[in-house]
Amino acid sequence: MDPEYFQSYNMCWGTLGTVRPFPNFHPDRDVMEIQAALEKKDAVTLVRILTNRTNAQRQVIADTYEEITQKDLAVGLKKALSGELEILLLELLMPPLQYEAYRLQKAMAGLGTDEETLMEILCTQSGEKLREISAVYKQLFKNDLEKDLKGETSGDFAKLVVALLNKEDVAGGVQRDIQSLSATLNGKKAEAGPWIDILTSRDSDHLNKVLDRLELEKGQVDQALEEKFSGDIRLGLKVLVQCIKNPEVYLAKRLVNVKTPILQGIMVSHAEEDLLSIRAAYLKLTGTSLYTALQKQYKGDHLQALLAICRSED
Repeated sequence: MDPEYFQSYNMCWGTLGTVRPFPNFHPDRDVMEIQAALEKKDAVTLVRILTNRTNAQRQVIADTYEEITQKDLAVGLKKALSGELEILLLELLMPPLQYEAYRLQKAMAGLGTDEETLMEILCTQSGEKLREISAVYKQLFKNDLEKDLKGETSGDFAKLVVALLNKEDVAGGVQRDIQSLSATLNGKKAEAGPWIDILTSRDSDHLNKVLDRLELEKGQVDQALEEKFSGDIRLGLKVLVQCIKNPEVYLAKRLVNVKTPILQGIMVSHAEEDLLSIRAAYLKLTGTSLYTALQKQYKGDHLQALLAICRSED
């Protein structure tokens, strides 16, 4: 690990990210090292540089590389690397909004939709950020994100994902919202409409009050959703409730025994924002640090890249 990384704590005090601005940043120097590494297929150097720079710094490196070499850095990485390491470093090169648009598109591509990844992104991004992601999605894939989501989902679950995509905070009364949600749980099968309307249109403080008081009346909300709903809408509402209560705990649960694309998606997405909180939640949940869990599951240069993003033992 670059010793200068630790100096960056002074620059970014208070951040919950694990990847921080590299303090002594010289893109020209990085590009010269990257050029030599690509020629030799030296993965160690590529991992060291690209995992120790923020996304903004990586964009400067990519632009500088293109100015100096007249070539695309992503194309160079594809030629020099392969497998999961290649995918990870290419993901690190994508600007954040583009990366989330790419993850959404990937979750809908091919046979079968990855409903939980759709929910993870829609629940953990703000309404403003989702509007920006939608615009980038249209530029990249020449399609409307809302139309694509509707095409890949159905019924109440389709209504939920569209409501999340367009979410914005609207004032509401806590007691009135509790009564609306409570009333849906009285019958044999609950009605999804009030849950969708309320959980996608209030701020998190308001919703936490609603859910806390609803639990006093009805018991565990998660259990009520399990009993009263079925299929994709049950999954969707359960994920949404978990993300309202504690997104870091939800994401930590996602990382346990998960497939590599999902693990990389969460780590790359949250590396500069709240991966420290997710790491803490993972340790509390499993009794093992994420750093140690990665060492049990992966090896070689791919492991070193993941450990660099994770950053340290807990």
